[in-house]
Amino acid sequence: MAEAKPNPNHDSPEFDPGAAQESATAAGQGGEGVHPDPAPEGAGAEPARDLEGELLAALAERDEMRDRMMRALADAENSRKRAEKDRRDAQLYGGSRIARDMLPVYDNLSRALGAANDEVRAAAAGLVEGVELTLRELTNILNKHGVERICPEVGDHFDPHQHQAMFEAPVPGTRAGQIIQVMAEGFMLHDQLLRPAQVGVSSTPAGQ
Repeated sequence: MAEAKPNPNHDSPEFDPGAAQESATAAGQGGEGVHPDPAPEGAGAEPARDLEGELLAALAERDEMRDRMMRALADAENSRKRAEKDRRDAQLYGGSRIARDMLPVYDNLSRALGAANDEVRAAAAGLVEGVELTLRELTNILNKHGVERICPEVGDHFDPHQHQAMFEAPVPGTRAGQIIQVMAEGFMLHDQLLRPAQVGVSSTPAGQ
């Protein structure tokens, strides 16, 4: 068999180191100036400003909510105090109307006993004793519910906070403003005036 021999007339491609180096250099020079486009000036400041605005808005909302909460707590505390005062007042003064309506009964029983002289007491001892017991029981009930008597005496100084002047008269031996007669006792319900004591007051000028 005949051995194949290369064709001397056909030139096969051969590697040229110089040409390869020139191609690589050209490629490198062509890509040397390629860079990403720079970010526009101020592009990073916009998100920062937005974040700062959101933070300020959140702080303002927080302050507003805190203010509302403090106001709500203050209103709740005021409501609690008012309710407590109303409850205490109802407990202390809830019976003031019925107590005030019972005062004429006390006055009538007191007048009945004051009008009973020795002769009447001897003739109707049982009746007088019954009136005394009734008056005593009524007084105990009033005291049990916080009602106290105001019992001024002749010669005491007139107190406008507890006494009511029914008349004024010049009385020798007295000074202006002194009580000269007690017409009816007064009453207090705890620290509240139910009825002032009814008195007569001297109008004698000073020095007489």
